[in-house]
Amino acid sequence: MDTKEAQSLPVTRVFVTQKNHFSSILSRFHAGFFRISLSLCSQALLWKTLSEPSDDIHKFRNIFRMLPSTAFLLLWSLALFSLVLLSLLYLLRLLFHFEMVKSEFSHHVGVNYLFAPWISWLLLLQATPFFKPKEVYFLVLWWIFVVPIVALDIKIYGQWITKGKRFLSGVANPTSQLSVIGNLVGARAAAKMGWNESALLLFAIGMSHYLVLFVTLYQRLPGSSSIPAMLRPVFFLFLAAPSMASLSWDSIHGKFDSSSKMLFFLSLFLFLSLISRPALFKRSMKKFNVSWWAYSFPLTVMAIASTKYAQEIKDTASHILMLLLSGLSVIVSLVLMIFTAFNSNSFLPSDGDDSMHCTSNKRLSIV
Repeated sequence: MDTKEAQSLPVTRVFVTQKNHFSSILSRFHAGFFRISLSLCSQALLWKTLSEPSDDIHKFRNIFRMLPSTAFLLLWSLALFSLVLLSLLYLLRLLFHFEMVKSEFSHHVGVNYLFAPWISWLLLLQATPFFKPKEVYFLVLWWIFVVPIVALDIKIYGQWITKGKRFLSGVANPTSQLSVIGNLVGARAAAKMGWNESALLLFAIGMSHYLVLFVTLYQRLPGSSSIPAMLRPVFFLFLAAPSMASLSWDSIHGKFDSSSKMLFFLSLFLFLSLISRPALFKRSMKKFNVSWWAYSFPLTVMAIASTKYAQEIKDTASHILMLLLSGLSVIVSLVLMIFTAFNSNSFLPSDGDDSMHCTSNKRLSIV
């Protein structure tokens, strides 16, 4: 071996090591990480909603109008950066670890998080400060983000109806509500464009399946898929579906009417039901992981609904509720960002931790 070959060996080893490390990251990355983008994109939409001009002149609403526009732009940019990064990573996972993505699609929890990137993009689209819903850019992007949701609907809902590989009573779990939320977010964006017929179509698809899913989850039929303890924060998705439904109907109908109020009140009741049972989440809170981000998105959607409710009612009690929910949503998101920053090295599981990623086609845990 000559001198040049001897000198090139360390460089080659470093390259191979880095390549293997990156491949290891992709193998452990999964659609559940889009919980982060769901949280940040919905948070950007909340800030935009609070800062929008309205006929609500209550003193509590004016507090939020004092927020600097630069803060909103920074938050929107952070949400965009995180979503682009997560999307690129998942695309690379699709290219280099297709079998793992295929296993994820076959998993009763993992398949539902395939809705998450498209929901995130639709939320970010509605929060954008750069163009309005009536513009062609909004229209084109809406089609790009809605078509995958409808395609997943046809696949998943078709199996529910025909009792294929994943009939509903056997696979229903709280994350199944993401499929409903995807339709409702798409409906709200369509209504903002003035496409009420398209909005009603998506709203009808989402709500009809939500009613069936909600009853199924309440019944907890024998043989239905259980949720691991580490995934129990996803129970907060029970808040997100009715809250988003109330926002979608508000955009379609043009007013936060009795139907929107009933859906919002349902989300409040479910929120109180969950926080009154802290023991349910005790095991999942022992060690920080990406599933903690499941708390933020539902709280933020409920906070956005509370702003619409306060704008309609215009009394002090509704504005105090808006202030409390919005503040709680911001605090939870901020705490999660801090925890993520301080635990970035342990965010992905180690090579020896097989409980956090797919080890075979039969076993997948989206934690």
